[in-house]
Amino acid sequence: MIESSTIKFLKDIDKNNNKDWFTANKAKYEEALENIKGFKDEVVKGLNKKDVIEEGKVFRIYRDVRFSKDKLPYKNNLGVHFKREGKDRRGGYYLHIEPGKSFAGGGFWEPDPADLKRIREEIAFDDKPIRKIISNKTFIKYFGQLNGEELKTTPSGFDRDHPAIDLIRKKQYLLGRNFTDKEVTSPGFLKEVVSSFEAMRPFFDYMSEVLSTDVNGQLK
Repeated sequence: MIESSTIKFLKDIDKNNNKDWFTANKAKYEEALENIKGFKDEVVKGLNKKDVIEEGKVFRIYRDVRFSKDKLPYKNNLGVHFKREGKDRRGGYYLHIEPGKSFAGGGFWEPDPADLKRIREEIAFDDKPIRKIISNKTFIKYFGQLNGEELKTTPSGFDRDHPAIDLIRKKQYLLGRNFTDKEVTSPGFLKEVVSSFEAMRPFFDYMSEVLSTDVNGQLK
């Protein structure tokens, strides 16, 4: 489980985001890191009962400040990406641990132009399958709605009056479930994270089928 000491470390580094403090408290960081790595391994085991995970990767806490106006050296969160195995298994899982802002998420953050065009084409052709998925009671229970940034205008080549223009305008297709600090440090958090990721599968399966076929439904 996620230890309360991990949340405390992240709260502390948010207030003391400097090299001197981090160096003096590096043992606490390493303890938090090992906690997250162990939790990551348990999530992988849980997911592999119904999916195939290639790896779980814990992101570095060190920020790349070279091109950022924000020069704080460390992140105030710990994130884990779970990569699905194989080019035909689309969609990725992400776990974000940050005091007051933790969530389990997934989807398509920055789809490449060809994939985004293909998704939009499929939705424009028939939006009923994706509507069925995102209106399902389990989907709504876990995620509420499909999220992601949208264009303010209509994508080139699409009708602005199309009944599915709300989905066609999207630049991202994201799912997320928020957790309180109390939930994060509870014994049942592992089960809730795994079940949240499993609830994404119908959406991922839909996208995997779309992105592995052409506009005529033929395998690429």
